[in-house]
Amino acid sequence: MFTGIVEAVARVRAFERRGDGARLVVPSPWSGSEEPSLGDSVAVCGCCLTVVEGEPGALTFDLSAETLRLTRFGGLAEGAPLNLERALRLGDRLGGHLVSGHVDGIGRVVSIDGDREGGWTYRFEVPAGFERYLIEKGSVTIDGISLTVVAPSAREFEVAVIPATFDHTNLGTARPGDRVHLEADQVGKWIERLFPGSDASGLR
Repeated sequence: MFTGIVEAVARVRAFERRGDGARLVVPSPWSGSEEPSLGDSVAVCGCCLTVVEGEPGALTFDLSAETLRLTRFGGLAEGAPLNLERALRLGDRLGGHLVSGHVDGIGRVVSIDGDREGGWTYRFEVPAGFERYLIEKGSVTIDGISLTVVAPSAREFEVAVIPATFDHTNLGTARPGDRVHLEADQVGKWIERLFPGSDASGLR
């Protein structure tokens, strides 16, 4: 379980296809007792991955064929910036919202407007079907970042990005057309499961 509060951005050190899967290596931004060890979970751009080697200074992950199918990781290149968050511990502050690390779909950056003085407005497009989770002022996870939905309309919505988010996540290097991981708010997904046929859009 995660919170959507990105702890660090690391750039891809190596990405190697292995059969139907792949191996991903990024430098670890943590050290000593804070560094994830073998078997620990880390959200990588919002996708929960397991550390498979305990080499100090590096985080190594094996990506299954299913992970490659459901994420944008199949197109990773060396140097690409990735948002990282360690798993939530019992007793930690929940600064964002509950995030499972399961990617629900791939979105696209439509536009980026603004500047450092007033902040930025990012507009995203979501895949068909995901729009039912876009509730005004609701939570959404974009590449592992907990953000608030603004002005949802059909399959598009906006988020406000402050300088701290711009500087400390991969949104600072994002460009229109870039693909991003999306995870809907778990509350909305549970309501949908428990009350089949409910339409979250009616809550706007």
